[in-house]
Amino acid sequence: MKFFKNKYILIPLFVSIISIFLMVISNVYYKDNNYVNYYKFQNDMISKKVSKVYLTNSPNITVKLKNGTSYITDNPRNAAFKEVLLNSGIEVSEQAPISAVDIIPTTALVLSVLTLIAIVLKSSKLTSKKIFAVDALDTDEVKNVDVNFESVAGNEEAKENVKDVIDFLKNPEKYYSYGARMPKGIILYGEPGTGKTLLAKAVAGEANVPFYAMSGSDFVQIYVGVGASRIRQLFKKARLHGRAVIFIDEIDAIGKKRDGGKSGGSEERDQTLNALLTEMSGFNEKQGIVVIAATNRLDILDSALLRPGRFDRHIEVSLPDISARKKILRLHMKNKPVNNINLDDLAKKTAYFSGAKLENLVNEAAILACKENSDYIENIHFEKAFSIVIAGHEKISRDYISDTDRKITAYHEVGHSIVSLKLLPQEKISKVTIIPSTKGAGGYTLSIPEDKMYQNKDYIIKRIMVLLGGRAAEEIIFGNNNITTGAYNDLKQSTNMITNMITKYGMGTSLGLLNIDELYEINYSVSNSVIEECKTTVENLYDKTKKLLLENKDLLENFTNALLENETMYENDIQKLL
Repeated sequence: MKFFKNKYILIPLFVSIISIFLMVISNVYYKDNNYVNYYKFQNDMISKKVSKVYLTNSPNITVKLKNGTSYITDNPRNAAFKEVLLNSGIEVSEQAPISAVDIIPTTALVLSVLTLIAIVLKSSKLTSKKIFAVDALDTDEVKNVDVNFESVAGNEEAKENVKDVIDFLKNPEKYYSYGARMPKGIILYGEPGTGKTLLAKAVAGEANVPFYAMSGSDFVQIYVGVGASRIRQLFKKARLHGRAVIFIDEIDAIGKKRDGGKSGGSEERDQTLNALLTEMSGFNEKQGIVVIAATNRLDILDSALLRPGRFDRHIEVSLPDISARKKILRLHMKNKPVNNINLDDLAKKTAYFSGAKLENLVNEAAILACKENSDYIENIHFEKAFSIVIAGHEKISRDYISDTDRKITAYHEVGHSIVSLKLLPQEKISKVTIIPSTKGAGGYTLSIPEDKMYQNKDYIIKRIMVLLGGRAAEEIIFGNNNITTGAYNDLKQSTNMITNMITKYGMGTSLGLLNIDELYEINYSVSNSVIEECKTTVENLYDKTKKLLLENKDLLENFTNALLENETMYENDIQKLL
């Protein structure tokens, strides 16, 4: 319960319970051990031993003797009782006697109850303020972060780039004594799922400092000034600890290039960005606070954010290479019952997989093994999991698929496979299937690309031809009037690759070495010659693809017949067929 999160509330609560306990014990003990019968009281009166009687409306009266002792007896409740006492020279008090045994627990109980009420009222005010304050910041520091560099497999270059920052967080005075100014901000950029957030956590974990994590969208509000207020609150919280890591994910939500108010609704975002810039400029180098931000789009961030003194260190967190993929897979298989897994083969097969995708692959394999009640997670589970991650689960019910549709799908997928085998023999085809998947594919071909830093023009052209192979095979077998919508996604990808070739990579003639994005920056209108060149290029490549398939028509027929019979063919099946 939130009520008990305040540890100070336990003190008055404990005191009040002890006080009540003592009051009950003292009353019971006193009554049991100090009660005498009324006959004894009468004898004491006759013997002139009674000094004072405390006469109240209660069933009992307290009698104090001249020797200082006292006891309790029954109250006769007689109207003349007080007069009898007074005539006997006995002092009468109509108030109950007060002793230290009664005063201390009662006082402690009252004080503890008042303290409890004060704490509850204060916390309720804070809660109500949080509820109604639109600029309330909903984040808490994470102390003792349980993530370190051992939890981050791969990304060796990125880890190396932040080691000095970790040392700075541990001992900022050391760098100050050398006159060195450590970066106030670090931008981690790269593809989604590459481990940017994990790396930021590892920095805080290695340095053993509090970690504040927020998303750029947490600062975006319809009310002007709310985002800026939250930025100030975040930095104020971090400064209370002296040393901390502030992590802002998806910083492009607030850090896009400012357009001088052209878009109309950007005033709030601009104010939030200005607040962030101001807070980072106000840092003291000795404070030991580092801001880490993550983005997938470094190119759209404002230049003021990226200048030295703000986010002055930019670290790319790239997709893992084959060596890093092996480390990531090994890390995620740790504490899992794996058996005889071919890590080298799995690492080769998962080219261009991000760290998050690899984790998902291992998790899917574990789920499959669990569903089968298998003792171990084996290669067969990873084979199935690989297909699930890439294309989705296979559809169980396939009775609705007609023989004609199965033939079209088979020729389409075999068209992709043959063009890939002929033009890109180094990219192995691991699986071809005509079983529909839950991701909407009627069938699919899985090929394993090589790890490359760059893609040259020849490779891009061949990849486009592989994409066009499915449509080309349909046209060759069924005629131009019977081509289907099955090539929709292939054409979408090929269009993207061709336009990038001609407009961004400088591999065409209509724009030459000009980049279309920069032309748009200066409001240059691109002529129709670019579209014409893209159209002409794709038509020429399509004709080449059809020619290649016609030259291998026997293989097209044999491969398709085998696929129709087996529904799914793997690398070994394809090699036997060839």
